[in-house]
Amino acid sequence: MDIFLIILIGSLFGSFANVCIYRLPLEKSIVGGRSYCPKCKKKIAWYDNIPILSYLIIAGKCRKCKNSISLKYLVVEFVNTLSFFVIFLLFGISITSILLMILALIFLIIFFIDLKHYIIPNVLTFPLMILGFIKSFDPNLNSIFPNYINSLIGGVFGYIIIWSIIFFYKQVKNKEGMGLGDAKLLAVIGFWFGWIAIPFVIFSSSIVALISVVPSLLNKTRKFSSQIPFGPYIVFGCILYVIFIDQYKNLLFG
Repeated sequence: MDIFLIILIGSLFGSFANVCIYRLPLEKSIVGGRSYCPKCKKKIAWYDNIPILSYLIIAGKCRKCKNSISLKYLVVEFVNTLSFFVIFLLFGISITSILLMILALIFLIIFFIDLKHYIIPNVLTFPLMILGFIKSFDPNLNSIFPNYINSLIGGVFGYIIIWSIIFFYKQVKNKEGMGLGDAKLLAVIGFWFGWIAIPFVIFSSSIVALISVVPSLLNKTRKFSSQIPFGPYIVFGCILYVIFIDQYKNLLFG
Protein backbone atom coordinates (compact mmCIF):
# COMPACT_ATOMS: atom_id res chain seq x y z
CA MET A 1 0.00 0.00 0.00
CA ASP A 2 2.83 2.41 0.88
CA ILE A 3 4.63 1.60 -2.37
CA PHE A 4 1.48 2.21 -4.43
CA LEU A 5 0.96 5.54 -2.68
CA ILE A 6 4.56 6.62 -3.33
CA ILE A 7 4.23 5.69 -7.02
CA LEU A 8 1.00 7.68 -7.24
CA ILE A 9 2.53 10.71 -5.52
CA GLY A 10 5.67 10.47 -7.67
CA SER A 11 3.67 10.42 -10.90
CA LEU A 12 1.47 13.33 -9.82
CA PHE A 13 4.48 15.45 -8.92
CA GLY A 14 6.07 14.36 -12.20
CA SER A 15 3.08 15.88 -13.98
CA PHE A 16 3.54 19.04 -11.91
CA ALA A 17 7.22 19.08 -12.92
CA ASN A 18 6.16 19.15 -16.57
CA VAL A 19 4.00 22.20 -15.86
CA CYS A 20 6.96 23.97 -14.22
CA ILE A 21 9.37 23.01 -17.01
CA TYR A 22 7.04 24.50 -19.62
CA ARG A 23 5.75 27.56 -17.77
CA LEU A 24 8.63 28.87 -15.63
CA PRO A 25 10.85 29.95 -18.57
CA LEU A 26 7.81 31.75 -20.01
CA GLU A 27 7.18 33.41 -16.62
CA LYS A 28 3.67 31.98 -16.47
CA SER A 29 1.84 30.91 -13.33
CA ILE A 30 2.39 27.27 -12.37
CA VAL A 31 -0.72 27.07 -10.19
CA GLY A 32 -3.42 28.58 -12.37
CA GLY A 33 -4.89 27.56 -15.71
CA ARG A 34 -5.62 24.21 -17.30
CA SER A 35 -3.05 22.28 -19.32
CA TYR A 36 -3.37 22.56 -23.08
CA CYS A 37 -1.84 21.09 -26.21
CA PRO A 38 1.22 23.14 -27.21
CA LYS A 39 0.30 22.68 -30.89
CA CYS A 40 -3.45 23.35 -31.23
CA LYS A 41 -3.80 25.17 -27.87
CA LYS A 42 -6.93 23.17 -26.98
CA LYS A 43 -7.41 22.38 -23.31
CA ILE A 44 -6.58 18.83 -22.31
CA ALA A 45 -9.41 16.85 -20.69
CA TRP A 46 -8.76 15.42 -17.24
CA TYR A 47 -8.85 11.85 -18.55
CA ASP A 48 -6.05 12.70 -20.99
CA ASN A 49 -3.99 14.25 -18.22
CA ILE A 50 -3.45 11.20 -16.01
CA PRO A 51 0.33 10.89 -15.44
CA ILE A 52 2.05 8.24 -17.58
CA LEU A 53 -1.15 6.27 -18.36
CA SER A 54 -2.81 8.93 -20.53
CA TYR A 55 0.31 9.38 -22.66
CA LEU A 56 0.40 5.63 -23.34
CA ILE A 57 -3.36 5.38 -24.00
CA ILE A 58 -3.40 8.21 -26.57
CA ALA A 59 -0.09 6.94 -28.04
CA GLY A 60 1.67 10.26 -27.51
CA LYS A 61 -0.71 12.25 -29.73
CA CYS A 62 -3.17 15.03 -28.98
CA ARG A 63 -6.70 13.62 -29.10
CA LYS A 64 -7.96 16.74 -30.91
CA CYS A 65 -5.29 17.74 -33.45
CA LYS A 66 -3.46 14.38 -33.64
CA ASN A 67 -0.08 16.12 -33.45
CA SER A 68 2.66 14.27 -31.57
CA ILE A 69 3.23 15.19 -27.94
CA SER A 70 6.88 15.32 -26.92
CA LEU A 71 8.20 12.14 -25.32
CA LYS A 72 9.77 14.43 -22.72
CA TYR A 73 6.45 14.60 -20.85
CA LEU A 74 6.40 10.84 -20.35
CA VAL A 75 10.11 10.76 -19.46
CA VAL A 76 9.74 13.46 -16.79
CA GLU A 77 6.77 11.72 -15.16
CA PHE A 78 8.49 8.34 -15.25
CA VAL A 79 11.82 9.61 -13.92
CA ASN A 80 10.17 11.46 -11.03
CA THR A 81 8.08 8.40 -10.15
CA LEU A 82 11.19 6.23 -10.24
CA SER A 83 13.21 8.66 -8.10
CA PHE A 84 10.47 8.83 -5.45
CA PHE A 85 10.24 5.03 -5.47
CA VAL A 86 14.00 4.55 -5.06
CA ILE A 87 14.21 7.15 -2.28
CA PHE A 88 11.36 5.41 -0.46
CA LEU A 89 13.10 2.03 -0.77
CA LEU A 90 16.34 3.46 0.63
CA PHE A 91 15.02 5.68 3.42
CA GLY A 92 11.45 4.56 4.04
CA ILE A 93 8.84 6.98 5.33
CA SER A 94 11.00 9.65 6.94
CA ILE A 95 11.90 13.33 6.91
CA THR A 96 15.02 12.39 4.97
CA SER A 97 12.85 10.85 2.24
CA ILE A 98 10.64 13.93 2.04
CA LEU A 99 13.67 16.21 1.76
CA LEU A 100 15.31 14.08 -0.94
CA MET A 101 12.05 13.87 -2.87
CA ILE A 102 11.78 17.67 -2.85
CA LEU A 103 15.38 17.93 -4.03
CA ALA A 104 14.88 15.29 -6.73
CA LEU A 105 11.74 17.01 -8.01
CA ILE A 106 13.33 20.45 -8.30
CA PHE A 107 16.55 19.04 -9.75
CA LEU A 108 14.46 17.34 -12.43
CA ILE A 109 12.80 20.65 -13.28
CA ILE A 110 16.18 22.43 -13.37
CA PHE A 111 17.64 19.68 -15.57
CA PHE A 112 15.12 20.10 -18.37
CA ILE A 113 14.79 23.88 -18.16
CA ASP A 114 18.55 24.41 -18.40
CA LEU A 115 18.84 21.76 -21.10
CA LYS A 116 16.50 23.71 -23.38
CA HIS A 117 16.70 27.33 -22.29
CA TYR A 118 20.22 27.61 -20.79
CA ILE A 119 18.83 29.17 -17.61
CA ILE A 120 18.40 28.07 -14.00
CA PRO A 121 15.60 30.15 -12.43
CA ASN A 122 16.31 31.78 -9.07
CA VAL A 123 12.82 30.79 -7.96
CA LEU A 124 14.12 27.20 -7.85
CA THR A 125 17.63 27.62 -6.45
CA PHE A 126 17.00 30.19 -3.71
CA PRO A 127 14.34 28.14 -1.85
CA LEU A 128 16.60 25.08 -2.10
CA MET A 129 19.48 27.02 -0.53
CA ILE A 130 17.29 28.12 2.36
CA LEU A 131 15.80 24.65 2.91
CA GLY A 132 19.23 23.02 2.66
CA PHE A 133 20.62 25.29 5.37
CA ILE A 134 17.58 25.11 7.67
CA LYS A 135 17.52 21.30 7.65
CA SER A 136 21.17 21.21 8.76
CA PHE A 137 20.08 22.28 12.24
CA ASP A 138 18.25 18.96 12.76
CA PRO A 139 20.73 16.48 14.30
CA ASN A 140 18.37 13.53 13.77
CA LEU A 141 18.49 13.50 9.96
CA ASN A 142 20.40 10.88 7.97
CA SER A 143 24.20 11.20 8.02
CA ILE A 144 24.27 12.07 4.31
CA PHE A 145 23.33 15.58 5.45
CA PRO A 146 25.92 17.83 7.15
CA ASN A 147 25.63 19.95 10.27
CA TYR A 148 24.92 23.66 9.90
CA ILE A 149 28.60 24.67 9.93
CA ASN A 150 29.54 22.33 7.09
CA SER A 151 26.34 23.30 5.29
CA LEU A 152 27.17 26.99 5.43
CA ILE A 153 30.77 26.41 4.35
CA GLY A 154 29.55 24.15 1.53
CA GLY A 155 27.08 26.71 0.23
CA VAL A 156 29.62 29.53 0.20
CA PHE A 157 32.35 27.29 -1.22
CA GLY A 158 30.09 25.99 -3.98
CA TYR A 159 29.13 29.48 -5.10
CA ILE A 160 32.61 30.99 -4.88
CA ILE A 161 34.35 28.25 -6.85
CA ILE A 162 32.04 28.64 -9.87
CA TRP A 163 32.05 32.43 -9.54
CA SER A 164 35.86 32.33 -9.61
CA ILE A 165 35.85 30.22 -12.78
CA ILE A 166 33.46 32.70 -14.41
CA PHE A 167 35.57 35.67 -13.30
CA PHE A 168 38.93 34.31 -14.50
CA TYR A 169 37.49 33.01 -17.76
CA LYS A 170 36.09 36.45 -18.49
CA GLN A 171 39.46 38.06 -17.74
CA VAL A 172 41.26 35.70 -20.13
CA LYS A 173 38.68 35.35 -22.91
CA ASN A 174 36.87 38.66 -22.39
CA LYS A 175 33.49 36.91 -22.56
CA GLU A 176 31.12 34.97 -20.35
CA GLY A 177 31.80 31.28 -19.76
CA MET A 178 29.51 29.64 -17.26
CA GLY A 179 26.49 31.41 -15.80
CA LEU A 180 25.74 32.44 -12.24
CA GLY A 181 22.87 29.96 -12.31
CA ASP A 182 25.49 27.19 -12.21
CA ALA A 183 27.14 28.89 -9.21
CA LYS A 184 23.82 29.02 -7.38
CA LEU A 185 23.10 25.38 -8.21
CA LEU A 186 26.46 24.28 -6.84
CA ALA A 187 25.76 26.41 -3.76
CA VAL A 188 22.53 24.43 -3.33
CA ILE A 189 24.52 21.20 -3.32
CA GLY A 190 26.93 22.68 -0.80
CA PHE A 191 24.09 23.69 1.53
CA TRP A 192 22.47 20.28 1.23
CA PHE A 193 25.50 17.99 1.41
CA GLY A 194 28.33 20.11 2.81
CA TRP A 195 31.65 21.27 1.44
CA ILE A 196 32.88 17.69 1.06
CA ALA A 197 30.46 17.13 -1.83
CA ILE A 198 31.73 20.05 -3.93
CA PRO A 199 35.03 18.57 -5.26
CA PHE A 200 33.31 15.28 -6.13
CA VAL A 201 30.42 16.99 -7.93
CA ILE A 202 32.67 19.37 -9.88
CA PHE A 203 35.01 16.56 -10.96
CA SER A 204 32.31 14.02 -11.87
CA SER A 205 30.08 16.55 -13.66
CA SER A 206 33.05 17.84 -15.68
CA ILE A 207 34.01 14.30 -16.72
CA VAL A 208 30.44 13.45 -17.75
CA ALA A 209 30.15 16.74 -19.67
CA LEU A 210 33.44 16.08 -21.46
CA ILE A 211 32.41 12.54 -22.43
CA SER A 212 29.05 13.73 -23.74
CA VAL A 213 30.41 16.56 -25.94
CA VAL A 214 33.53 14.85 -27.34
CA PRO A 215 31.63 12.96 -30.10
CA SER A 216 29.99 16.17 -31.36
CA LEU A 217 33.37 17.93 -31.32
CA LEU A 218 34.97 15.11 -33.29
CA ASN A 219 32.28 15.08 -35.97
CA LYS A 220 32.33 18.90 -35.99
CA THR A 221 28.63 19.34 -35.20
CA ARG A 222 29.70 21.42 -32.22
CA LYS A 223 32.49 23.96 -31.81
CA PHE A 224 34.73 24.44 -28.78
CA SER A 225 33.14 27.85 -28.35
CA SER A 226 29.60 26.44 -28.41
CA GLN A 227 27.49 27.02 -25.34
CA ILE A 228 26.45 23.98 -23.33
CA PRO A 229 24.05 23.84 -20.39
CA PHE A 230 26.18 22.75 -17.43
CA GLY A 231 23.30 22.54 -14.92
CA PRO A 232 22.21 19.04 -16.01
CA TYR A 233 25.76 17.78 -15.50
CA ILE A 234 25.92 19.29 -12.02
CA VAL A 235 22.65 17.53 -11.19
CA PHE A 236 24.05 14.26 -12.52
CA GLY A 237 27.23 14.78 -10.50
CA CYS A 238 25.14 15.25 -7.35
CA ILE A 239 23.26 12.01 -8.06
CA LEU A 240 26.59 10.20 -8.39
CA TYR A 241 27.70 11.72 -5.09
CA VAL A 242 24.62 10.41 -3.26
CA ILE A 243 25.12 6.96 -4.82
CA PHE A 244 28.82 6.71 -4.01
CA ILE A 245 28.94 8.82 -0.83
CA ASP A 246 30.18 5.97 1.39
CA GLN A 247 32.96 4.93 -0.99
CA TYR A 248 33.98 8.57 -1.46
CA LYS A 249 34.20 9.23 2.28
CA ASN A 250 36.10 5.99 2.84
CA LEU A 251 38.57 7.03 0.15
CA LEU A 252 39.11 10.40 1.83
CA PHE A 253 39.12 9.39 5.47
CA GLY A 254 39.86 5.66 5.39
